[in-house]
Amino acid sequence: MAKYLFRSSYTTEGVRGLLDEGGSGRVKQTEELVGRLGGSVESYYFGFGAADTYIVVELPDNSTAAAVRLAVTASGAVETEVIALLTPDEIDQATRQKVGYRPPGAR
Repeated sequence: MAKYLFRSSYTTEGVRGLLDEGGSGRVKQTEELVGRLGGSVESYYFGFGAADTYIVVELPDNSTAAAVRLAVTASGAVETEVIALLTPDEIDQATRQKVGYRPPGAR
């Protein structure tokens, strides 16, 4: 299974919901959602700064991660960015692939 970081910020409407439901309620809802899709929540943190939540999840594939992002964003309560997380082994595999890239302007 692939891992993803969901970095999200609440809209004003989302903050109102959070104040009503609490942090634990959002964690539970997220765990249930991800579980129904065949995945699991590895970690869930609230933070200060540019984003309000940092959630690491395992999901079956990219299309499932995209579906979650679309549904969350469509709610209007949360703006979400999804980042695919790669293991060191996946990066090792990538470094062994020859892609033959030529930078712009190079001959």
